[in-house]
Amino acid sequence: MTVFLVLGIAGLVLLAVSLVAGDLLDGAFDALEADWISSAVIGGFVSAFGFGGAASDGAGLPLPVSLAIGAGCGVVVGWFAWWLTRLLKDSPSDGTVAIADSVGLVAKVVTDIPGEGYGVVRVVVGGHPLRLNASAHQPIPAGTEVNVTGVLSPTAVRVTEIWQP
Repeated sequence: MTVFLVLGIAGLVLLAVSLVAGDLLDGAFDALEADWISSAVIGGFVSAFGFGGAASDGAGLPLPVSLAIGAGCGVVVGWFAWWLTRLLKDSPSDGTVAIADSVGLVAKVVTDIPGEGYGVVRVVVGGHPLRLNASAHQPIPAGTEVNVTGVLSPTAVRVTEIWQP
């Protein structure tokens, strides 16, 4: 029973270390061809094997049965750790907001846009508010809603007033 408990605790320590420095530990497994081997999978398997074996051994079951129960618990928890890490690593992420993403969106003029110069507009891109310099063909007063029609520079856009009947 003591060996099982030591394995369970060692697995938990490996899980804790993989939480802090998982990428460093997973680099040691890069030489292997299998992508399912990671420190989280190994730590989950070892800890479940140890604690599952200790529980069945403590219940008075014979050693071969305790080994089988521990292995079964380890496979289940190891698979769950693999599934969970794949789910997190393969999940989509919002990319960096770029000024080009504002083209086609509605913005609000913050400072007046003169006919021959720049004003400032506020546009929300992917939930992120951006304040950009804006140029237009005709003067547009502050508070007007405009369409962003093009990108002039990394900090400036071209806008047109929204036509309202």
